[in-house]
Amino acid sequence: MSEVYVTRRTKLRARCQAGGSATALISRPANVRYLAGTAPRGAVLLLGAGEDVLLCPGPLDDRLDGRPDEALRIHTLPGSAGDPAVAAADLAAGQHAGSLAVEEHHLTVGRHRAIRSVVPRLRLADLAGAVEQLRIIKDEEEISCLRIGAEIADQALGELLESILVGRTERHLALELERRLVDHGADGPAFTTSVGTGPNAGRPGHRPTDRRVEEGDFLSVCLGANYRGYRCEIGRTFVIGTSPADWQIDLYDLVFAAQRAGRESLTPGAAYRDVDRAARQVLESAGHHEGLPTLTGHGVGLEIDEDPQLAPAAMGKLDACVPVTVEPGVHLPGRGGVRIDDTLVVRPEADGGPELLTITTKELLAL
Repeated sequence: MSEVYVTRRTKLRARCQAGGSATALISRPANVRYLAGTAPRGAVLLLGAGEDVLLCPGPLDDRLDGRPDEALRIHTLPGSAGDPAVAAADLAAGQHAGSLAVEEHHLTVGRHRAIRSVVPRLRLADLAGAVEQLRIIKDEEEISCLRIGAEIADQALGELLESILVGRTERHLALELERRLVDHGADGPAFTTSVGTGPNAGRPGHRPTDRRVEEGDFLSVCLGANYRGYRCEIGRTFVIGTSPADWQIDLYDLVFAAQRAGRESLTPGAAYRDVDRAARQVLESAGHHEGLPTLTGHGVGLEIDEDPQLAPAAMGKLDACVPVTVEPGVHLPGRGGVRIDDTLVVRPEADGGPELLTITTKELLAL
């Protein structure tokens, strides 16, 4: 894998040099991981004029998520020797760098001031979202990790559906799902698992409560697996115990149609906002204008919510090999709602169109 990380750093270095900086300081953990192979707590990465250095505040832990690229020099600060970011800037100055590109969106004001106080003559430039932009398009190794994570999430959800649910709390079900993710090989959940029942079902970002599952409830579940640092997402909605009521069938069919419209619009070259519009128009045409999610989907990878954002005002167009979620939903206050969420990879039509990673059935099941 060393050549992968070298290639990524070479691309970033070219962007920095085009902006007038020969060196760069990477401090955002996901970006450090992307470029270095691992991101020990508190570590930063220096793309130097002569060599690339991973600066760590202490010895490397054997339990690290990923291994550092062997082409990097590892510099461990002794004891409580200070801030690795400040040490990295000092090292860049020692390499006679005239400027240093930093991630201003991640660097704190205090850290920025500390760097300036140590190397006052080193010009600091803004790297902006250069690394995040490189991360949008995934290579096949990254997609493979997402695919395995999706399989794990599908397994965990499938097993839950085979168990008795009535009488159990949202919190209990969420904890069980997270345990099953680990049992099937995940490093852990990709995010806090959401389980909503009855009036809580379909509520965006719902945190599980002690409400118990009742007959006739909608049950919405959103979970994801973290596998080798890569995070996927799946969301499904079911009816508990009895045949669905007419209003539940109608609402489910509507959200399913919106989700299908979003999925079918995932083609290379499609505008981010057009994907959002495809799903959103289905819901709005049925009279659901209020309380809709702020976006239809988002990118996934080393973080569960990364670029691109599939939102009404989003700028940009999809490329092939970009994994995204499509997750429309409708919540009716006091009654509950529906959310259907898949992780897919954008593929051209010649390759079969969007690749669905999360394959648990989207049929409205009565459990």
